[in-house]
Amino acid sequence: MSIPEIEAEIVSEFSLFEDWMDKYNYLIDLGKSLPVIDPKYKTDQYLISGCQSQVWLYAAYREGKVIYTADSDAIITKGIVNLLIRVLSDQTPTDITETRLSFIDQIGLREHLSPTRSNGLNSMIKQMKLYAVVFQQKYGKGS
Repeated sequence: MSIPEIEAEIVSEFSLFEDWMDKYNYLIDLGKSLPVIDPKYKTDQYLISGCQSQVWLYAAYREGKVIYTADSDAIITKGIVNLLIRVLSDQTPTDITETRLSFIDQIGLREHLSPTRSNGLNSMIKQMKLYAVVFQQKYGKGS
């Protein structure tokens, strides 16, 4: 699936909930379903700076696509990173670096996060895109 198709799915899912408490509960459920990261990546090397909670992010490059795994010590943050992984994982580095991640504003996520969580969201996105840039440089622009 393309990034815009996945984003449209997420927007549709969040539109089912009328108030933000229900949306937060959905984020919590998403956090509980985040695939487990290999413990060897839960080190300072993979820790994202700028997040209120601890977030570990690992990226691998397979067959022209970037594959992300992550974990956090905060359940809402796990839900947020699960959304980001759903959109960006298994995409090409070029698609990742060029996407605007419009679903975040379409579902109202950024406006309903505290300033520190919003900074954490920005830090997660920045790190995910940095991984994509590194793979793009390492494996070529056509990636």
